[in-house]
Amino acid sequence: MRVESLGAPPNRLGECPIWCWRTQRLWWVDVLAGELWSHDPLTGGCVRHPVRARRLGSIALRASGGLILACDDGLHAYDPASGEQRFLIDPEPGVVGHRKNDGRADSAGNFWVGTLREADYAPVGALYRVTPGLRVERKVDALAIPNALAFDPERGRMYYADTRAYTIWACDLDPATGELGERRVFAQTAAPARPDGSCIDAEGHLWNAEYAGRRLVRYTPDGSIAEEIALPVSHPTCCCFGGEGLDRLYLTSASEPLSEAERRDEPLAGHVLTLVTKAVGKAEFAAGF
Repeated sequence: MRVESLGAPPNRLGECPIWCWRTQRLWWVDVLAGELWSHDPLTGGCVRHPVRARRLGSIALRASGGLILACDDGLHAYDPASGEQRFLIDPEPGVVGHRKNDGRADSAGNFWVGTLREADYAPVGALYRVTPGLRVERKVDALAIPNALAFDPERGRMYYADTRAYTIWACDLDPATGELGERRVFAQTAAPARPDGSCIDAEGHLWNAEYAGRRLVRYTPDGSIAEEIALPVSHPTCCCFGGEGLDRLYLTSASEPLSEAERRDEPLAGHVLTLVTKAVGKAEFAAGF
């Protein structure tokens, strides 16, 4: 399978690619650099957008336009056209040493975001639900690195992972109330591969990037592996479908864990990659605030 790079400079920790159906652009972040990037397939260009963030854990489309930024100090509304960035709320105010990680909007316009402790990745992080009215609800505790957030409203299901626990869970979700059913193990990985970011295709299959596993895995809704794609990067981080027909798969990756010698042997590390599969995706949900 042919894998190509978008041509943007390598990210330290590229993450959270999302396709904007309004602007027909791809957006993603470099978490550790606190940078926001976009790509226009029509021109082939990649642009870095100035934002105020020490860490930028994730982003989401905003229903009223623009983006939601999950920065280390909280959630911000961001207008790419003007560069205006406006603080909204911090789901975890006053907690020192934590930052925001993976985040995603669900079908009801809620934004879900995980937190982690940077110093040691101890299992003291959490998963929060932020409603369109900016009400914050703590939904899951005792997570080290919350990841793999994905929503399947057709099956009334939410997925999330703890990267350090090598586990992806599935649970029933009522998006209107935020009520979660009991979680069940959906899939597990074997060291050194760890579950990182995910997306769902039109058939309800979950795609997951295996950090340190050098592969992308497509799971059926029952958790069995339908497809495995070997990658030219050892640390893929997250994936999404994009393009006019949502028929192109975009994949972020990390360069930070690699030594200088390893980076020479892995020239695409940290790049955003693109490939074509037989699957097509679903439109990204937007946060309602």
